[in-house]
Amino acid sequence: MKSAMSPQSKLPDVGTTIFTVIGQLSAEHNALNLSQGAPNFSCQPSLIDAVAKSMRAGQNQYAPMSGVAALRRALSAKVEALYGCHYDADSEVTVIASASEGIYSAISALVHPGDEVIYFEPAFDSYSPIVRLQGAKPVPVRLSMDDFSIDWDEVASVINSRTRMIIINSPHNPTGAIFTQHDIDRLTALTRNTDIVILSDEVYEHVVFDGERHESMARHPELAERSVIVSSFGKTYHVTGWRVGYTLAPEALMDEIRKVHQFMVFTADTPMQYAFAEALADPQSYLGLADFYQQKRDLLVKAMHGSRFELLPTRGSFFMLARFNHFSPLSDDEFVLKLIRDHQVSSIPLSAFYSDNKPTGLIRFSFAKDDETLYEGARRLSGV
Repeated sequence: MKSAMSPQSKLPDVGTTIFTVIGQLSAEHNALNLSQGAPNFSCQPSLIDAVAKSMRAGQNQYAPMSGVAALRRALSAKVEALYGCHYDADSEVTVIASASEGIYSAISALVHPGDEVIYFEPAFDSYSPIVRLQGAKPVPVRLSMDDFSIDWDEVASVINSRTRMIIINSPHNPTGAIFTQHDIDRLTALTRNTDIVILSDEVYEHVVFDGERHESMARHPELAERSVIVSSFGKTYHVTGWRVGYTLAPEALMDEIRKVHQFMVFTADTPMQYAFAEALADPQSYLGLADFYQQKRDLLVKAMHGSRFELLPTRGSFFMLARFNHFSPLSDDEFVLKLIRDHQVSSIPLSAFYSDNKPTGLIRFSFAKDDETLYEGARRLSGV
């Protein structure tokens, strides 16, 4: 249909996300999907049974805006047991309709026109557009290409009176890097005695490898007091399509976030919330996740031994970067397209996670796949 008007876009340079584009191309070429950060295996049957039970019990109407009370209490207890920080279940825990909604609600509530928001590239693609939609300025700081660590001296150089928020993501998508005690110390020092809010994207909090510790903002009292933590049931329980997550924040910050949340979706899906409350009663349902994904990481590394790719270490998340520019002159985008068309394997160009889309010679694989898919993906990639 022809439009009667020409809208003035708020994001004129933003098109369909790379994830959608790659997904469409993969379908066209029947490519094996190692690109999408979503498992291709099922969740525990007991979780589906719990949802069905809740539905049959009549839990099919709106939940409270802040989330089902049993789930908020379970989350408060879980976080206190893991990280030693108590969040009041009534005023400091909110169940959200996906981590993405939580990120949008936090930025929309706490960032104002003219503010600046520091974030780290390569970055999940929603951060910058959400900041821009508030009339604020996203300020990217590039991670080191050697080990994807943060140059905190550079962060210090871009902080000014307009800096309102710093967005962090650990374990990190797409690089698999994790925060260290050094990062905690520098972040603490740089934000002390300021009005800077930390937005901590911790959706992979339970996917940290080799016995290392997840440095949640909730572990560190001085940071917890100025942090909004966002996490995801979808990533933890292999149900990314259910779109349920949660936020944690001091009451003063959470009050503002809930004002936005209530007008975006009001509340997350009700029967899923009751199911997650049951699931959280068994700590092994999330504490076993690191070993589960570490086995998949190691399987992919072993299966690709002898290929021409250089696999970079991943310390968390379920993503792995692979270097290809030592044997191919193609750009990231060109190489990904070649893999799909010629070898029927899909991946994501790392350049897609940068604001300037500059080639990096790296692509991202997801190993949140069943073993058969990982073996077959490795076989095809070894033929490149």
